[in-house]
Amino acid sequence: MAKEDKKKDSYGADSIQVLEGLEPVRKRPGMYIGTTGPDGLHHLITEIFDNSRDEAMGGFANHIEVSLLPKNRIRVVDNGRGIPVDIHKSTKVSALETIMTVLHAGGKFGGEDSGYKVSGGLHGVGASVVNALSIYAQVWVHKDGGIYTQEYSQGKKKAAVKKIASTKFHGTIVAFEPDVEIFKEIKFDFPRVVNSLRQQAYLVPALRITVIDAREAVDLKLDPETTYIKDLNLQVPSQTFFFENGLTSLVKFNNQILKPIHKNIFYVEKKAEGVESVEVALQYADDISSRILPFANNIYNPEGGTHVTGFKTSLTRSLNTYAKKNNLIKEGEDSFTGDDVLEGLTAVISVKLREIQFEGQTKAKLGSVEAQGAVATVFGEAFSAFLEENPEDARAMIMKVVLAMKARKAAKAAKDSVLRKGALEGMTLPGKLADCQTNVASESELFIVEGDSAGGTAKTGRDRKTQAILPLRGKILNIERARLDRMLGSEQIKNLVLAFGTAIGDTFDISKLRYHKIILATDADVDGAHIRTLILTLLYRYFKPLIEGGYVYIAHPPLYKVKRGKEVLYFYSEEEKIKALGKEIESISEVDSAQESELLERAGAEVEEQGEVTEGKKQKILIQRYKGLGEMNAEELWETTMDPEKRILKQVNIGDAQEADKVFDMLMGTDVPSRKMFIQSNAKKATIDI
Repeated sequence: MAKEDKKKDSYGADSIQVLEGLEPVRKRPGMYIGTTGPDGLHHLITEIFDNSRDEAMGGFANHIEVSLLPKNRIRVVDNGRGIPVDIHKSTKVSALETIMTVLHAGGKFGGEDSGYKVSGGLHGVGASVVNALSIYAQVWVHKDGGIYTQEYSQGKKKAAVKKIASTKFHGTIVAFEPDVEIFKEIKFDFPRVVNSLRQQAYLVPALRITVIDAREAVDLKLDPETTYIKDLNLQVPSQTFFFENGLTSLVKFNNQILKPIHKNIFYVEKKAEGVESVEVALQYADDISSRILPFANNIYNPEGGTHVTGFKTSLTRSLNTYAKKNNLIKEGEDSFTGDDVLEGLTAVISVKLREIQFEGQTKAKLGSVEAQGAVATVFGEAFSAFLEENPEDARAMIMKVVLAMKARKAAKAAKDSVLRKGALEGMTLPGKLADCQTNVASESELFIVEGDSAGGTAKTGRDRKTQAILPLRGKILNIERARLDRMLGSEQIKNLVLAFGTAIGDTFDISKLRYHKIILATDADVDGAHIRTLILTLLYRYFKPLIEGGYVYIAHPPLYKVKRGKEVLYFYSEEEKIKALGKEIESISEVDSAQESELLERAGAEVEEQGEVTEGKKQKILIQRYKGLGEMNAEELWETTMDPEKRILKQVNIGDAQEADKVFDMLMGTDVPSRKMFIQSNAKKATIDI
């Protein structure tokens, strides 16, 4: 072989990297928890909780406690059987060590012999992944009269499993601290944890779940004898959930701020071929959105799966059959579509399978084929019987669906008219849109600005190649309870739809999105916040894939411009201004701009005396408080809000879609008492510019 070819042939056995133990998890954490952002961080709790929850599903536990502790630690306790601690035949070490340090090793792979008929987590996968991604982890097992423990760091044991004391309890305690090398920001959201675990309490009969936020607890000492923190009577935030009516209670909870259109909640639970249990509860409400909550082995599947497909197919067929049989659809009218029957529906679908398949380790979508037929059969038979036995409820449902069908046809006609009219007039894009020059969506940005004044400034200051500007006149229509035909009668909303390029409704196509950054740039006042909320409501209800895809941003313009000599500074908050300009500014209270400038000038003089200003003279400080984007000139707007190198953008995401849905219903819907209560409860959290 020629000399120059030897380098190319250097690929041999020594080129192959072998990752031992849990190293693959640390090398590629996204493969196991989806992301190392907030979603992945909170998924760690889910993985450990799932193991305790599976003990409860098997009838071995009835109380689980999840606690947020100081130092970013999480503690999960159950009163189940306790993880086995005897020596494992294959690994020659304790079963506890095997479960915590070996992938795909656990008590849920052996079918009926494993002791788990149905499980959500896989002990050796979830526990070992959490262990691998934690700088600290420790397990205490109360079993057979003894307390056994083992500590780990980054997936590796620090010592062998040992017995440390006697005990009268039984169960497992797992504590862990996520590794800062893996997670850039470790900040657990207590309300998010509460909402997730409340859901689980609905799904397991007779299971009590306690959630505790003990992060601010002073001198919290937990010895091995301490099982539940709740027994310490700490004065910290906590919630306990226990629901006897299961899925029916969950439907009621989700419809609590809505108006149900029929009295009886449908419910069925039955075993089917290949499936341990099919459980469905549903109720229609006077709303235009749908809320479908699917679970497989008590794991929430936000992306749906085969069980949802079976449910939707059977729901559409059952309602069409009943409507035609009872002459509730006129002769010659079209049948209901899948979208028609979903409008206003709140449904919970829960299946339990012995052998379960998810699409991806994070279990967001169920892939088990047998679930589709089982749900369709069990639900279809029971729901058809429910309609026959409850004619008033059935008629209310059918009338709701008929209304949705009529609205769909009217919306399609309105949408076709809008798009056709725009094309015929040569105005496929709205007249007020100042488009960018590039046709490459990944390079393009759309700034949605408030008013013609800010729009004019933004058009002058922008980068014409990549930045488009669409000014909106005033506040757009609140679409929370507006159907598509009425929406498209609004000039402002029509302009947004045409600018996005994705169309809307059943013809929505995200691949045709014209801009990969949609930036909401509104004023920093109450009206600006209201306009931003109205736009976000529109995007959440009709363009949710844009938010889910990470295409929607909120601009963060500065509140202050400060000139100190020749130096120009921009501050984005009151706190930032105070920190930068001196402590004396903290004493300002409702002063006019002249007084504030005087105090700032004195603060600047103090800074100079400290040697931080070297020009030799006391510099005059001038301050300008921006009330709106229109007050900036084009250069200022570019420098502070539009320049990709300097601007601050906040990406909009849906951390908890169900909670977001409820908040939008509450804030933008018709339930005034709930909205009033929400505002009163959260008033102290608001930043008010008076």
